[in-house]
Amino acid sequence: MLSAVDHVQLASPPGREDLLRAFYVDVLGMTEILKPPALAARGGCWFRAGAVHLHLGIEDDFRPARKAHPGLRVTGIEAYAERLTAGGATVTWDDDLPGHRRFYSQDPVGNRLEFLEPMPQAAV
Repeated sequence: MLSAVDHVQLASPPGREDLLRAFYVDVLGMTEILKPPALAARGGCWFRAGAVHLHLGIEDDFRPARKAHPGLRVTGIEAYAERLTAGGATVTWDDDLPGHRRFYSQDPVGNRLEFLEPMPQAAV
């Protein structure tokens, strides 16, 4: 049986690892995970924040994921959106998911990212 999502992999064009590190570590606040040597030779980089693991793999014929995306749950979504904006990312709010505040952004190579936070339940 499935018990959890181990990681989500996104793609990147070759040679963009430093750009990705600046975004995923400095802007999103993730920690880089060292890849095993056999996999490190392929390029790319891996990141973690708590139980969230994102892998960025190299794809020679890269096309950014513009529809497919990871949905990343955050706390303090307003402050997190400000953090992304301050880091140079575009934030697009979307109110279409009932019970949640959410926005979309893109990483430096154009992959779509969703950030969401459940809204507190109203007192009955």
